[in-house]
Amino acid sequence: MTSLDRLRRLLREISPENRFYAPRLAAAGLANGVGSLEEFVARMPFTTKAELVADQAAHPPYGSNLTFPLECYSRFCQTSGTTARPLAVLDTAESWAWMLGNWEHIYRAAEVTPGDRVYFAFSFGPFLGFWTAFDAAAKLGALCIPGGGLGTSARLRAIVEHRATVLCCTPTYALHLAETAARENFDLGASAVRTIIVAGEPGGSIPAVRSRIRSAWENARVVDHYGLTEIGPAAFEDPDQEGALRIIESSYFAEIIDPASGQQGAPDAVGELVLTTLGRTAWPLLRYRTGDLVKRLVAAPGFVLEGGIIGRSDDMIVVRGVNLYPSAIDAVVRSIPEITEYRVQVGQRGALSEVAVEIECEGDAEVSALASAFTDAFSLRIPVRRVAAGTLPRFELKARRWVQI
Repeated sequence: MTSLDRLRRLLREISPENRFYAPRLAAAGLANGVGSLEEFVARMPFTTKAELVADQAAHPPYGSNLTFPLECYSRFCQTSGTTARPLAVLDTAESWAWMLGNWEHIYRAAEVTPGDRVYFAFSFGPFLGFWTAFDAAAKLGALCIPGGGLGTSARLRAIVEHRATVLCCTPTYALHLAETAARENFDLGASAVRTIIVAGEPGGSIPAVRSRIRSAWENARVVDHYGLTEIGPAAFEDPDQEGALRIIESSYFAEIIDPASGQQGAPDAVGELVLTTLGRTAWPLLRYRTGDLVKRLVAAPGFVLEGGIIGRSDDMIVVRGVNLYPSAIDAVVRSIPEITEYRVQVGQRGALSEVAVEIECEGDAEVSALASAFTDAFSLRIPVRRVAAGTLPRFELKARRWVQI
């Protein structure tokens, strides 16, 4: 079945009953179907998170983007609320199964098998990624070990005691686990972890971050993937392209647009990822603006994102004419192994943005080294200041290292 076939089936299923999309499809002239993907792109307007949040405020608590009666739904998740009010997302058993099928691609790329023991170093809050990853691993036949409700030291002990072979967490938390192990003289070499599946931050596709994780975890393989609560698990690391993410094209129709104009960008230009969920009928999204910046690897077959997720369209700042993305700063900082943690302070001097970086490290040599590395990478002088060990926050979920001052 082609992407167009899947899209036609999706539109047939949602257009009569979904109160959010039915009027939009009618206004776009697509209520009776679509002739081509090009027609869909030309006629169908984007969906934004702000529109979904406003819809749930107008139709509390779950909004009107429901294709079936409420009694058909059995799963509740919600977004983190870092960029807007938390968004509630409901799924039926069928849509949930569709997402577990997408996780099969991720686990296959990571070479996870029924004989593996998978440790989930998450709090298991309301975010979709935790639950789909866990359910999909259980469906695969792996032994699933939840780390919710435990501190970092207890999780380290559990990883070793249960002989976990696969670890699921954010890139930041993989490094924090290693940092804690070193501080407490905990031998990571005693663990059986051979693969670390990461997501939630761009770091999983940044070579310097991957190298730091591999080194700390006795050369364990690092496998990145990508998804959002709003859309589900959407991409996995291409086994043939380290640090590149492959969109699951059997489940998503992907586009890359210029975030300012909304128009299709040049094939090899950095742009915003737009996704249509082709199988999540219960809570569909048509042409959803993810806010994530990507670059397509045009030389590769299929829809492959070079370097994974570059950053977010609303995270980039311009400092003295230079575009700075959090992922670019992260790559430079992580190239200096002696730096254990950092924080970026963003401020204004008149109409101009300014940044400064705080780091935890052993001595002043790292301060000079990082300042020089920033100058080499960005042709920009960025102030660097050393702070006492343990001063900066550590993160289990998405790291929030950029702060306004």
